[in-house]
Amino acid sequence: MMRVAIVDDEPLARLAVKARLARHADLALVAEYGDGDTAAAGLAAIRPDLVFVDVEMPGKNGLDMLAALPRAARPLAILLTAHDTFAVRAFDLAALDYLLKPVDDDRLDEALDRARTAMTHMRPAPTPAWTRNFTVRVGTRTVLVDAADVERIEADGDYATLHAGGKTYLVREPLQELARRLDPARFQRVHRSSIVRLDVVAELRALTNRDAMLRLRDGTLLRASRTYMPALTQALTLLAHP
Repeated sequence: MMRVAIVDDEPLARLAVKARLARHADLALVAEYGDGDTAAAGLAAIRPDLVFVDVEMPGKNGLDMLAALPRAARPLAILLTAHDTFAVRAFDLAALDYLLKPVDDDRLDEALDRARTAMTHMRPAPTPAWTRNFTVRVGTRTVLVDAADVERIEADGDYATLHAGGKTYLVREPLQELARRLDPARFQRVHRSSIVRLDVVAELRALTNRDAMLRLRDGTLLRASRTYMPALTQALTLLAHP
């Protein structure tokens, strides 16, 4: 099964691609984004195999969005464009193909075949060894804190604070490093200063600026930044409907 994402600022264009993808049983749509900035953060978090990217979007365009992704985190890409003037830069970004709008069914099928061929030649990535416990100092003792017991993690300068079972533990590691080592199916960064364990989220309430307020099962309220919302909502959906 190939995991696919769509990045296009036009809802009808996204809908057209989704309708065509639905005809292919070996494709699973895992995310869609309406702007380049949100897509850059979301794609880096969920790591789809293939992404359909609209080249021309307000703000960060599709090519800039792809270029901003680390090479190791850059998925296979099929560009969507109304013009054919982006071929050189598309080649620089190793895009598989580019489709002129309105998208032709036969050309889309051809591009998908290229994606399937590329996937068969890619070496499977090893399963990451996600962090299972944290080693922390408590006075003169060294304590192991099980990651499964951690409800949330808060940034504390160059360190981070674990909240687990009503206790707090200081980890001598920055939040951004911890975020890379935690299983994204269980933990998600919701703000530049906080990470939550997904199964302790009791409520998500949208705010007017596209941020959201999270209420955890213990009553804790956390603000979720719009930058992290696509990956968070996708992870919560997968948790509820695996």
